[in-house]
Amino acid sequence: MMLIAALVMTMSSCGGKSQPVPFDEGDSADVDAMKDPTIYGVCGEGTAMNTLQIVTDLGDTLQLDLSYASENNQVFGGLQVGDRMAVVPNAQKTGALIVVNQAALLGNWVMPNPLDGSDEVGFRIKEGGIVEGIEQSTLTYKTWRLVRGKLEIISVREGAGEEEEIVLYDFVKLSADSLILKDNEDTLEYGRQQAKKPLSDIKLEEASEDDYKI
Repeated sequence: MMLIAALVMTMSSCGGKSQPVPFDEGDSADVDAMKDPTIYGVCGEGTAMNTLQIVTDLGDTLQLDLSYASENNQVFGGLQVGDRMAVVPNAQKTGALIVVNQAALLGNWVMPNPLDGSDEVGFRIKEGGIVEGIEQSTLTYKTWRLVRGKLEIISVREGAGEEEEIVLYDFVKLSADSLILKDNEDTLEYGRQQAKKPLSDIKLEEASEDDYKI
């Protein structure tokens, strides 16, 4: 027993220094590395073909080179002065790795029902992290946000109690009328929902005397 105790004391101290226990500060000292580096702000007037000027939420104005993002098809939604943007920068914050136009992401996105194709199903993305289902009775959406250039959507499925389902989607395409997302299993292709014309706008041609001639 004394020998075992001595071995334990020897293993727990080396040169008078205590060894870090797994998951303590010794293994997770670089907390900043876990933070989302995404920069949020507004597309500035100094934006050009290969440069994004972004006025950040912190009040800074940054000029980011778009070469990498453009060459790797990582600019989603286009660049429009005044639009709200989310940008994943490089470590030096001199260039953009991923650019997402948040203003272009807002709106109603639908696809034919995968089960029978009869109805359009999808979701409605609003400002402030609000997301609502469109013709999806078995799925209740909770919130959305952009994380490291990905779209995170949290929802609760019917029959699953209060357990939340968190899904991260990679952007494949985002344009004025098309949104293509990809998760670990599927690629989902949405189109922007078109407003339906009310029946009251349909005008019928008035009958004339010629219509009653035999």
